[in-house]
Amino acid sequence: MSTLQQPPAHLAPLPGGRVLLRGGVLAGASADDDGTGGVPSALVLDGSTVAWVGDEEGAAAWADRVDRVVDLGGLLVTPGFADAHVHLTMTGQGLDGVDLSGTRSVGEALDLVEQAVRRRRGRPVYAHSWDETRWAEGRPVTSAELDRASYGGVVYMPRVDAHSASVSTAMATIARVRDIDGWDGTGVVRRDAFAAATNAFTTTLTPADREHHVSLALDAAAAVGVTLLHEMGASHLTSHDDIRDVLAHGEGAGVPDVVAYWGELAVDAEAAAELAGFLGVLGLAGDLCADGSFGSFTAHVEQPYLGSPSGGREDGHHVGFGYLGVDEVRDHVLACTRAGLQAGGHVIGDAALRTMATGFRAAADELGVEAVRAARHRWEHVELPSPRVLATMAELGVWASVQPVFDALWGGSGGMYAARLGPERALAALPLRDMVDAGVRLAFGSDSPVTPLGPWAAVRAAVLHHNPDQRLTPAEAFAAHTVAGHELAGRPGGHLRAGAHATYVVWDDGDGAPVATDPTTGLPVLDDPDLPLPVARLTVVSGQVAHDREGA
Repeated sequence: MSTLQQPPAHLAPLPGGRVLLRGGVLAGASADDDGTGGVPSALVLDGSTVAWVGDEEGAAAWADRVDRVVDLGGLLVTPGFADAHVHLTMTGQGLDGVDLSGTRSVGEALDLVEQAVRRRRGRPVYAHSWDETRWAEGRPVTSAELDRASYGGVVYMPRVDAHSASVSTAMATIARVRDIDGWDGTGVVRRDAFAAATNAFTTTLTPADREHHVSLALDAAAAVGVTLLHEMGASHLTSHDDIRDVLAHGEGAGVPDVVAYWGELAVDAEAAAELAGFLGVLGLAGDLCADGSFGSFTAHVEQPYLGSPSGGREDGHHVGFGYLGVDEVRDHVLACTRAGLQAGGHVIGDAALRTMATGFRAAADELGVEAVRAARHRWEHVELPSPRVLATMAELGVWASVQPVFDALWGGSGGMYAARLGPERALAALPLRDMVDAGVRLAFGSDSPVTPLGPWAAVRAAVLHHNPDQRLTPAEAFAAHTVAGHELAGRPGGHLRAGAHATYVVWDDGDGAPVATDPTTGLPVLDDPDLPLPVARLTVVSGQVAHDREGA
């Protein structure tokens, strides 16, 4: 046995060795029978498996039976997080591209584009995450402005919600968007025109480009303690080759695990099973769009938007777009359920949610409620559900894959949602407490690159929801971002307990010191927005190091 290390200089596990970590705070952990029943403080790792979890008294009994003992010095240890909605290639593109999320004017954004054009010497530019509601001008960039900034080059500039984009004239010409629904004539693409521009830009990616972007994204996920990701593909965003490459990268050692979904309507059970088998996906769900987004005025809502896509004031009639009908939803659910696949879709507005619920109900009338429940279907985003929609989801066992940071960034009575929907409806958006109380299962995600990978930010956003009536407890929010994401994917994980995979994260405050934790749960103190969020020091996936801040 080695001597006790205090404080830990290096936490990486021994390859194939048995290691005792003690003196920590283990949240999301279940102690063995010899534990005290409080928050565990120690665990034994045996290669790729957790061998034991318990308290300091139990740790003393293990000390002579391991190859190495590490005193955690009060550091927090949790299971790895699961992010239930990501776009990995796009995330990598964003990390490699021009981030416009911090810009406050059209001119500032164009300056960054021009700098990127010069660095890239005429190669296409990916500039992303702009939000015109935070720009002084209150409008998107035009093609003419991008042409001047890029000297006539190719610029693809998706909005933060990834449901519209500004494009340069060269990009518009390559994508042939001018005769496609959703081209506004000034340089902004939505709906079909957005899909055409996105596809035209992504088809220029080589296999080497994709490998680079996916690797960047997986490294970024591990660096924030995410060890399982749900990739969301669809033809308007990516390709079959991309989804297969993403899954292949997620099979490597020392990287986060990846499961995937493909957003495409199923014609029948046989065709659905064939497509899912070819792609290696768990279901035809994810970004099968029933509508769009609030930010791009494309989410399908029952009350008209305040303002209009053209930038005018209240127009009194625009309600977004419903992309699916009730019969299409019903037939899709029938086909997927019969094929043993998860069905679902991207659904945000209350009108689109009503359509989805009606279609799912029709499928359940034909198949039976239990058959639909057993399939573990899922809806993405679920931002304006009515009580009736939530009751349908709960009865049919439909999960809600939600992004609490949406509320943190755009919710409340003074945010973008209020500008689009009005303050009252903005405060009704993303009703997390209503979902839980109705019996709807929640799994948290980021929708990266729409919001950054960062699970503690999502947990805090749920705890500090703009609407106090919709807040979750830290334990509820933490479970929705760990074990729930594993359950939704049909994967074991999200717990620290004997026999589980050795997939865990060690956290500190970024400077090596322990974070403040709740003595009853072991979770960080999250209801104080001024306290720093935990920073991942070590991320391990099935015994393999995926991120080691100290060893880098």
